[in-house]
Amino acid sequence: MLNPDGDYFGVSTVGSPQPQETASVVAAAGQHPTILEYFRNWTEPFDPDAVRESWDEGAVPLLTWEPASQSKATDQPEYALKRIANGSFDSYITQYALAVKAVGLPVIIRFAHEMNGNWYPWSEQNSGNAPGDFVKAWRHAHDVFANAGVTNAIWLWSPNTVRGTPEQSVEPYFPGVDYVDMVGVDAYGFGEKTAGEVLDPTVVQLLQLTRKPILIAETGAQPGAEQPGWTASLFSWLHRHPQVIGFVWFQHSVAEGAWHDYRFTVDPATQTAFRSGLAGLTLRRWPVASVLPPSPTASG
Repeated sequence: MLNPDGDYFGVSTVGSPQPQETASVVAAAGQHPTILEYFRNWTEPFDPDAVRESWDEGAVPLLTWEPASQSKATDQPEYALKRIANGSFDSYITQYALAVKAVGLPVIIRFAHEMNGNWYPWSEQNSGNAPGDFVKAWRHAHDVFANAGVTNAIWLWSPNTVRGTPEQSVEPYFPGVDYVDMVGVDAYGFGEKTAGEVLDPTVVQLLQLTRKPILIAETGAQPGAEQPGWTASLFSWLHRHPQVIGFVWFQHSVAEGAWHDYRFTVDPATQTAFRSGLAGLTLRRWPVASVLPPSPTASG
């Protein structure tokens, strides 16, 4: 699963991973997504149905797990990273871990994404956080899962692209190779002509940190004259970077809380570029039977 014999085509929609949302994406893209990404905050319990719905669609569930309330406030000291690291949330994390274990299916957990930006409560610039707090919080959450005996969680560390972020190096936020299974990058086109302009500086840094598989965990391009070309260039870029195992398209509009309308369906030329590029990838779907443990056999 971490080294698939093909590429991952992921998508995040406002209703992921509901089957009707997936069907809409299939109709628009001409291909079935192989990752379904969705977001949950720390006021919510683990949702096993979301994992099962993803696997029923032959897609790996990607849970973006946000250590904050559902509020959009960037300053939430009650969720300070040092409180996570010192065990204040251990009861919640343990309950979550045991629920992940009980579902019995692999799930990618993208904990506290885009930590190198300044727009989330888990930024080291917000909520009373300090340099070094992120790594301590990540390692502690990971250790709680390990101590609970969870073996089906795939930990994805996913900084924002270094362009436009206050900290131009992602290394201070890296928890270490023993604490991640995949690394990723969130990368959006904001007027650039090619996806490589956005992706290359960060991917170079990721390859200096580890040889773990790389996933573009969020991507899209704002509407405009560059959007079709940028979208087409993403697929040619993927062909040139075999260490990157796929991408997740952020299929959200402004009305759904996105900064821009990133949907590939917003413009006919962009949709054509998307469908054409996607058709050139070899996609790997995972039927649920392929990830279930073997059934016990009767003895005697």
